[in-house]
Amino acid sequence: MNIRDLYINYFVSKGHKQIPSSPVVPENDPSVLFNTAGMQPLIPYLMGETHPCGTRLCDYQKCIRTNDLDEVGDTTHHTFFEMLGNWSLGDYFKKESIEYSFEFLTKILNIPVERLAITVFSGNDKIKRDEESEKRWKELGINENKIAYLDDNFWIAGETGPCGPDTEIFYFRSDEEIPKKFNPDDDRWVEIWNNVFMEYYKKEDGTFSELPKKNVDTGMGLERIVSILENVDDNYKSSIWTKTINAIEKVSSKKYEGNEKSMRIIADHIKAAVFISADNAGIKPSNKDQGYILRRLIRRAIRHAKKLDIDINSNFEEVIALSIIDEYSKYYNELELNKNIVLDVLKNEKEKFNKTLEKGLKEFEKMIKNLKNNKLDKNLSFKLYDTYGFPIELTIELANEKNIEVDLDGFKERFKEHQELSRTSSAGKFKGGLAGNSEMETKYHTATHLLNAALKVIINNDVHQKGSNITSERLRFDFSCDHKLTEDEKRKTEDLVNKWISENLPVTKEEMKKEDALKSGAECMFIEKYPDIVTVYSIGNVSKELCGGPHVKNTGELGHFKIKKEEASSSGVRRIKAILE
Repeated sequence: MNIRDLYINYFVSKGHKQIPSSPVVPENDPSVLFNTAGMQPLIPYLMGETHPCGTRLCDYQKCIRTNDLDEVGDTTHHTFFEMLGNWSLGDYFKKESIEYSFEFLTKILNIPVERLAITVFSGNDKIKRDEESEKRWKELGINENKIAYLDDNFWIAGETGPCGPDTEIFYFRSDEEIPKKFNPDDDRWVEIWNNVFMEYYKKEDGTFSELPKKNVDTGMGLERIVSILENVDDNYKSSIWTKTINAIEKVSSKKYEGNEKSMRIIADHIKAAVFISADNAGIKPSNKDQGYILRRLIRRAIRHAKKLDIDINSNFEEVIALSIIDEYSKYYNELELNKNIVLDVLKNEKEKFNKTLEKGLKEFEKMIKNLKNNKLDKNLSFKLYDTYGFPIELTIELANEKNIEVDLDGFKERFKEHQELSRTSSAGKFKGGLAGNSEMETKYHTATHLLNAALKVIINNDVHQKGSNITSERLRFDFSCDHKLTEDEKRKTEDLVNKWISENLPVTKEEMKKEDALKSGAECMFIEKYPDIVTVYSIGNVSKELCGGPHVKNTGELGHFKIKKEEASSSGVRRIKAILE
């Protein structure tokens, strides 16, 4: 039995309810481009909403992390990864959470206790030391020398909001003798599990109050724990990657040994691209947001395929993608359902990039005609990288053939500036988190339901939500539609939403079985992400949707609805940006 199943079975036996993995593209969360952790989709419930499946939950969540794409190629970094998580929403707390983690690791996975070490929160002038966690670990048999007390073992999503100490579990990943005393700075100790205990609320004035309802949020990376259990020092040699690496060996006629970096990048990037393009949000390669990341992943994979002398005009990307779909579709059925979409995205982007590469070669020829001192400066080499997708190695190779020097240090300097800009941009996307459910965002959340209902009346009943993004300043709503809305259609949509707002319609919430909700006519964006018991929000008789909330109590709270912009999002999908005045 694989680790996912062992994990879920264990926590179900402890009274937890398994919930489905959420899509990789988050709904109504402007703070991130992708779901980066198992807790992200549960934010409304960690903030106090009642979860229809109860107070004990567990899942495996597909995640995409993009803040260190350039690090992928080593033995440990991944863009796509899976998080195993279990939660207590005001139910059990530190004692039981620690017991469950310890029992799962030592009894189910049979990890020797002596290979485990722990960090706990050391306390500061505002929050006391986490003596309760420390005490429980000792009672379970963790030696005092294997517990370290750190001041950064404290978790908070933003500047304010729910927060609390965490306790991290480490594994000694080495064949050397296990040290008697745990040193968290020793790289041989690898973190495998983090248990966060949300017991405080940080106010805007910097003070902390105790939460009336305390939550537990834990996360364990699947790729890391599998590589540890299989005793491999390279994650890509673990069973998780076997099929994918074998497919790359097949299409390249080369072995993994000696070609590790390029094969890791191809395996990782195509896997991430498969999951992004299979997501029902309908992401396509583009020059912004999720589409930009998808384009970058596919193009980097193609560049490394060229390095392995793979025939780019062959169907190499299809062979690799199908191996991934075959591996994961048992757990994520959208891969099989959207298989043809995935293959089309990969093929179309490959063909576009091949043309771009040809243009880049022509641009290179133009550049070298006007060179000073027979040297390609940093701006020219970076333009080849940034505009035409040329890795610096390709530029150097082309320049060497013409006896031209490349300013490599200058390129690295420009590349570093580009990385800093990317990270800053990414950090901007990450603001918000748990603290991001403001009063205005709640209003906008409700307004998207009214907009969805109005479009069905004004355009036609086949209009369906394809995605949304909400901030405290505006809403963005993507919907299926085959034409640009006319001024008349926009005005009528706006008027209908405002009519419903003026009618002070009640917003009601009920829980029911998923199949009953669908039979009742409730609208649903991603049916596979919802558990067997769902929450349905109704707005008078005009809207009925499966949703996690939060919402206002009455439409009269919303104010005046105004459409600011209507534009194309992707093929067959339109986008409305609107505000509440």
